[in-house]
Amino acid sequence: MRPNHPTGTWRRRLRIGLSIFYGLAGILHIAWPAPFLTITPGWVPMPQIVILATGVCELAGAVGLWNRRTLRLAAIGLALYAVCVYPANIKHAFDGLTATDVNLLTWVYHVPRLALQPVIVWLPLFASGLVTWPLAGLFRTPDPKPSLD
Repeated sequence: MRPNHPTGTWRRRLRIGLSIFYGLAGILHIAWPAPFLTITPGWVPMPQIVILATGVCELAGAVGLWNRRTLRLAAIGLALYAVCVYPANIKHAFDGLTATDVNLLTWVYHVPRLALQPVIVWLPLFASGLVTWPLAGLFRTPDPKPSLD
């Protein structure tokens, strides 16, 4: 891929943004697990260990996005991670939307958050070059390989 290819630019920006996002989220999961424990479904065994493990996975994914050798594995891991935490997002939304003090901001946060989960799954896959859909037709020149430039 040429260094100034538009897809490469977007992928690079997404990798940086995702790395920052998942790095911060990983730190929060490890340093301040209490809020994450409250949204963990009751059927999850050993929730404290699971929250710690999710933080480690987020940090590993964030770091993996910076290395060409681990880029695709990190992207797949982060996509799978987003699928695995979806039950916690559903519980968080259900708890928030069924509370007695529900307001417009609660709806504005939870409904788009749940609806956009497939995008959150897709983002690391696109950033790594594993998928191009649905953006493949937006750029005129082919984008064969991801670049860490």
